[in-house]
Amino acid sequence: VQLQASGGGLVQAGGSLRLSCAASGRTFSRYGMGWFRQAPGKEREFVAAVNWSGGLQYYADSVKGRFTASRDNAKNTVYLQMNSLKPEDTAVYYCAADRVERRVTPAATRIYEYDYWGQGTQVTVSS
Repeated sequence: VQLQASGGGLVQAGGSLRLSCAASGRTFSRYGMGWFRQAPGKEREFVAAVNWSGGLQYYADSVKGRFTASRDNAKNTVYLQMNSLKPEDTAVYYCAADRVERRVTPAATRIYEYDYWGQGTQVTVSS
């Protein structure tokens, strides 16, 4: 399984970015997808997840109302729309694939619940 994340960059506070993650090597539509981020000197943390069908999304409290996770199973791609960005959103963002096929509940928010990871894309928000 390969995950290729893209879309990061430098943006001013209050701006927007959309991250994409293209997947290959496994039946994409059977697995939930997650987004995590890691800032310098900090542990990797959960940001958002979208279930295998795309009908359910889950968010960390810190991004709720600003970020939207979605997926296009026809394109084997998951997205993270990030609005109203803040300097504290600066981090390397990683997409990951759930290790459980068609997970029902609860949402996969822990690192160990994901078995494949993308290479990460840098998001920098200037104040």
